[in-house]
Amino acid sequence: MSQSDVFHLGLTKNDLQGAQLAIVPGDPQRVEKIAKLMENPVHLASHREFTTWRAELDGKAVIVCSTGIGGPSTSIAVEELAQLGIRTFLRIGTTGAIQSNINVGDVLVTTAAVRLDGASLHFAPMEFPAVADFACTTALVEAAKASGATTHIGVTASSDTFYPGQERYDTYSGRVVSRFKGSMEEWQAMGVMNYEMESATLLTMCASQGLRAGMVAGVIVNRTQQEIPNAETMKNTESKAVQIVVEAARRLL
Repeated sequence: MSQSDVFHLGLTKNDLQGAQLAIVPGDPQRVEKIAKLMENPVHLASHREFTTWRAELDGKAVIVCSTGIGGPSTSIAVEELAQLGIRTFLRIGTTGAIQSNINVGDVLVTTAAVRLDGASLHFAPMEFPAVADFACTTALVEAAKASGATTHIGVTASSDTFYPGQERYDTYSGRVVSRFKGSMEEWQAMGVMNYEMESATLLTMCASQGLRAGMVAGVIVNRTQQEIPNAETMKNTESKAVQIVVEAARRLL
């Protein structure tokens, strides 16, 4: 890895060219797709799960950086990007809905997250809310509605694990520890929209440190109906969510 100002991302402050906003997908393969929806996309670095590109919106630099799956790697990306000058983070992902009225292909904008993770506890006590920034949320909602997407706004359950923490029984052991047995039904009763794995860490980190963060996700499966997404639907939903997050970024610059 070449000279870097931070431990993991392989970036220098100069690489950001004054950027203060970052779009942060989980998947490294989404980074290039997002960057190429903007002007002058340039690949900056790739190291482990972290792939970073820089692009421009209306002449202003924007960073796109993958976080990998889950809170620990997300915390690394957010910390190091903040050290380099990023102050606003827009997460874009895919998700499984748990409310029967949410359809595959719909878009979810997260206002707050249920903290089912461990990483967020390293930044603030459990009593501190994992809440999204109002301006980021507003920009995401406006961009989603302008795209014509059916949009739901609300709370996300954010789990450290994909299987037991999201009460999945289609596993090797078929076992879920007592803490999570019946948990999906409880979240449904409280109006929680979906499960994913990064928003609790992202939102807690940013809200507790004076940074801004927002979260948008495309629904690729509704778990009240099935567990495995359709590949073509997944591709189309991802494309929709990516376009929305870029438009939201434009509104925030």
